[in-house]
Amino acid sequence: MPEPAPDPDNASLIKPGGKVDPVALRAWYEKAAARGGDDEGTLGTVRFDLQRDVGTRLDRYLTTRITFMSRTRLAALIAAGAVTVNGRPGKPSTKLRVGDIVEVVIPEPPSKDITPEDIPLEVLYEDDAMIVVNKHADIIVHPARSENTGTMLGALAWHFQHHTAGNLSAVGTDLARPGVVHRLDRNTSGVIVFAKTDEAHWKIAAQFQNRTADKRYLAIAEGNIQPDGQVIDKPIGPHQSKAKGYREKMVVRYDDLGKPSVTIARVRERYRDQQRAVGMQDFTLVELELKTGRTHQIRVHLTDEGHPIVGDDMYGGRVLCDDADKPIIARQALHAALLAIEHPVTGKPMTFVAPPPADFLAAVAYLRTKAVTPVHVESTVPLGRLGLG
Repeated sequence: MPEPAPDPDNASLIKPGGKVDPVALRAWYEKAAARGGDDEGTLGTVRFDLQRDVGTRLDRYLTTRITFMSRTRLAALIAAGAVTVNGRPGKPSTKLRVGDIVEVVIPEPPSKDITPEDIPLEVLYEDDAMIVVNKHADIIVHPARSENTGTMLGALAWHFQHHTAGNLSAVGTDLARPGVVHRLDRNTSGVIVFAKTDEAHWKIAAQFQNRTADKRYLAIAEGNIQPDGQVIDKPIGPHQSKAKGYREKMVVRYDDLGKPSVTIARVRERYRDQQRAVGMQDFTLVELELKTGRTHQIRVHLTDEGHPIVGDDMYGGRVLCDDADKPIIARQALHAALLAIEHPVTGKPMTFVAPPPADFLAAVAYLRTKAVTPVHVESTVPLGRLGLG
C-alpha cells in the first residue's frame, strides 16, 4: 500500500487503499497556514512508495490515487514538473515498478466560498499565463478561517468575469486549482503574481522555491540601521506562546522549529528629526532582498535587529505622525516594490515594479523634510525606478 511522505503533517493525506483524501488535503493546508507557512506558499508533497509492480503508466496510476483531478489535468501537472519518480521528473508514459518512489506536489486548494467581488485592482501585467497586480493594503490574498470575502481572489474572479476572458484555473471549482504562488500580508502593499494555468503555476513556484526569483521590498524602519549593507541570517519559527495575540506572531528561534531565513538589507536613506524625543528621532529607508520567504520574515528580522517597521503594531513599531501628531501611515510601512522572474512560457526575463501607495510616499516625503542622508550602497534598483526619486 502507498505511504505518505514522512512529514507528520502529511500522514493523514492518504486514505486506506491509497487514494489522496481531498478533505484531509484542505485541512493540511489550513493547518500549515495557521502555524505560519512560507510567503511563497506551502506546497504539499504526497509520496507513494510502490510495494508491488503495478505495471502501469504514471498518468494512469495517478488517476487511481488522485481521483479529484482529471487525467488531463494530471498529465499537465506531470508535464509541468510537479511529479517525480525516484527523484527525477516523470513522464505520463513512465512505467512504474516495485520499489519506485513517486512524489506529487499538490497545490493549495481554494476555498469553495470564493465569490466574485467588485474590488478595484491595479493590474501591472496580464497575459494568458499570469496576472501581476500592485496589491493595495488592507486586503488579504485568499480566504482564511472566517474571512471569505474581501480577498484578492474575489477581486480576481470579478476581474476575469467582467474585464478579461481568463481565470485562475477555474476559480472556485477545482479543488486542486493552482494560482496563489506567493502571499503578502494583509497590510503589506506591492507586487504579487498569480498563475492562470497549471504550467505557469509550477514554473513560477519553482523559481520561488529555487530562489531564482528576485524580490525587493522597501520599508521605513525605526532607528539608525547599521551597517549600510548586511545579511541577516536568523532562523524564524512560530512564537512560543499560544495565547491570544501571539498565535500569528513569528520570532527568531534556534530550535528545531526555526526555519533558515535570510534577508539582505541595504540602507537607502537615513532621516533624523531633531525635534523628536530621543528614541524617535532616527528613521531609515531600507531595501530588503529576500533569499527565503518565511511568514513575516522582514518584519521579524528587522525587529530582532532592534529596528521594527514603522506602524507595525504586532512587532512593536510605532505610528509615524506629522508635526501636528496626525498619523501619516496607519499600517506597517512595508511595500513589495519589485519582482523579477522568467516568464513561465517564453522563459523571457521580466521585471515588475509596483509604485508605492500614497501613504508610503507621504511618509517618505515627510521624513525628507527633516535631515536626510542618502546612502549609496550597491544595488541594482535605483530609488527613482521604485517611484522614490
